[in-house]
Amino acid sequence: MGLYKRGQTWWISFSYNGRQVRQSTETDDKKLAEKIYHKVLTEVAEGKWFERKQRTETFAEMMNRYMQEHSAVKKRSTIRDQASLKHLLPFFGTFALREIHPSHISRYKADRLTAKAAPGTLNRELALMKHAFTLAIKEWGWAKDNPVKMVSMEKEAPHKDRWLTYGEEKRLLKVCPEWFKDIVVFAVDTGCRRGEILSLFWRHVDLQKEVAVIFGKKTSQWRGVPLTHRLRDILASKQAPQKVQSLRDSTVFCNATGLAVNVHELRWAFETVLQKVGISDFRFHDLRHTFATRLAQNGVDLFTIRRLLGHRPYVTRSGTHIITWRVFEGASTCSTPVWIT
Repeated sequence: MGLYKRGQTWWISFSYNGRQVRQSTETDDKKLAEKIYHKVLTEVAEGKWFERKQRTETFAEMMNRYMQEHSAVKKRSTIRDQASLKHLLPFFGTFALREIHPSHISRYKADRLTAKAAPGTLNRELALMKHAFTLAIKEWGWAKDNPVKMVSMEKEAPHKDRWLTYGEEKRLLKVCPEWFKDIVVFAVDTGCRRGEILSLFWRHVDLQKEVAVIFGKKTSQWRGVPLTHRLRDILASKQAPQKVQSLRDSTVFCNATGLAVNVHELRWAFETVLQKVGISDFRFHDLRHTFATRLAQNGVDLFTIRRLLGHRPYVTRSGTHIITWRVFEGASTCSTPVWIT
């Protein structure tokens, strides 16, 4: 009794893992019902039926789990992910994961581009969706394929590398809140990445030896960063109101309320001061470019710059070190190439 009728609708019956399964074909056309029946038998024989038919999790359920287990843990990406979901959920929310195909994602891309979404914004939304599908496949067993991988990302205009002139730096520091000014100076004088600065603890700062020990998450290595005289003075003044021992387990850089600075607060503060002084097309990461470019302008060799920036060279199987670098536009006095990311 593989194919039978209930009322006007055809049903199919088959055996799966020792149990009898009955399901509706949702059609009153016998020929179509027969095709559906034979297709199901083929999927059962190939071991695909359970994966495709038994998983009913929706896109909304997948993203809810993703936000709870991954985005919330990272914290820094939560706000960005929430912004992406404002566009993803209305389109994909009610879809079962097995129902989402590359054609749906292409339709979503077209709609977002019609709505004047920037290519970078759209790429971040697709990247979030792709990562969630990857977890649903590898860790949760909710899906078999990642449809986002089959859709191309949008081409983004490359960012024009910039570095801060001494005049721009003076104007910038003049309008910075005191707590943020210290961060900007530290970035310019050490070339540290944003995350390295925000995660710096007092126990890793030695003012007597004029050095800060930085852990590079990108390289998973520790490195010593020399402190300039103005940095030493700034850090000493920040230590002065309290005993060093009480500061030991505290982050070096805090906001006006005494709490550790998070990446979103830093981004908002940086965009605000840039707007006040009229500096455009400039990122916080460009302060790192500024550090490297100034060293090069003063004749510091490439390998010293690389070590100060905390880079690790890429080594091929043959043991050859490959160095990548570029000279920043406008650094006309720069006689040494600068290697930086």
